[in-house]
Amino acid sequence: MKLVVFGLSITSTWGNGHGTTYRALLRALHDRGHKIVFFEKDVEWYASNRDLPDPGFCQLRLYDDWSEVLPRVRAQLRDADVAMVGSYFYDGVAAIDEMLGANTPVKAFYDIDTPVTVSGLRERGAAEYIAARQIPGLDIYFSFTGGAMLREIEQRFGASRAVPLYCAFDPHHYRRRKPNREFACDLSYMGTYAPDRQPKLEQLLVSPAQQLASSKFIVAGPQYPETIAWPGNVRRSAHVSARWHPEFYSSSRFTLNVTRRDMSIAGYSPSVRLFEAAACGAAIVSDNWPGLDSFFVPGREILLPAGAEDVVHYLTELEEAEVRRIGESARSRVLSEHTSEIRAAQFEGAVESCAAMAEITADCLPRFPAHAEAGWD
Repeated sequence: MKLVVFGLSITSTWGNGHGTTYRALLRALHDRGHKIVFFEKDVEWYASNRDLPDPGFCQLRLYDDWSEVLPRVRAQLRDADVAMVGSYFYDGVAAIDEMLGANTPVKAFYDIDTPVTVSGLRERGAAEYIAARQIPGLDIYFSFTGGAMLREIEQRFGASRAVPLYCAFDPHHYRRRKPNREFACDLSYMGTYAPDRQPKLEQLLVSPAQQLASSKFIVAGPQYPETIAWPGNVRRSAHVSARWHPEFYSSSRFTLNVTRRDMSIAGYSPSVRLFEAAACGAAIVSDNWPGLDSFFVPGREILLPAGAEDVVHYLTELEEAEVRRIGESARSRVLSEHTSEIRAAQFEGAVESCAAMAEITADCLPRFPAHAEAGWD
């Protein structure tokens, strides 16, 4: 099939989790024979931090102004089999309107920020990138969040079909690597600064660091205020390129996962970092939230501390064999359930089911030709 995607970014992972998500899914779809066009607004903070300026698995269309790129958008939608707008796409509402007005057989929305989106829909009838009026026109509402929120999207906001499409990792890239001394530490954390996440980071990493002066800690990610006073054994890194993520996770005895407040309350919202870290065999320490045990078995595949003292216990009392066992158990779990290939197959299955329900002909199912003759301009 030919798939046209409008997303926040695929060229940069700076300060966002969308980049690795799109890369994993779209590379896997490309490997399965599909052709993909990706529209991304060219903004300065991604332009100056591009770690994948020329993705080989899709046709990239960077643009400056929506009105100027609109003729190309319409041309691409004209012969697309599936069109999909992602959350936080800069011209999301306009792009969805264009998609809904096109003759594209399957029209989807990919919500990588479902709790944030639903909060906006409840309070204002819109998020920055989608309006409630547009949801009934969608064929599929793909969501990073599972559980009860999917039913709300259907019953309250009129989605004809809301299905989970959790994040995934590319197993060719995310795998155990030789430890890198640059990233060697006892406990690492990777994530963009968020005020609602900082108290948990303080509790589960900063406090243990203050108690264990001889241990090493790393906090990697942008936008942390300069006013934060980090202990002397906590090393700060403003950004780690996606290229080095596997070495980052492979070099930590433990790595920490901390969930945004909206995601934590909603539950069933695994971060892509969880799966990527697990794929590298890292022993993960995480905050707890509803549904987490449907992705990892607590105590066997992931550690869920009640507070700082539990983290101190993990760092000082767990034997290395146990640490490795936890990491390997998590790795086995994600390899069997959360690879990009598995997620691409789930995407295809949802599109095929949607097409069948709409009585689209067999040529419009995900097995249809790869549009070898279609133009990309």
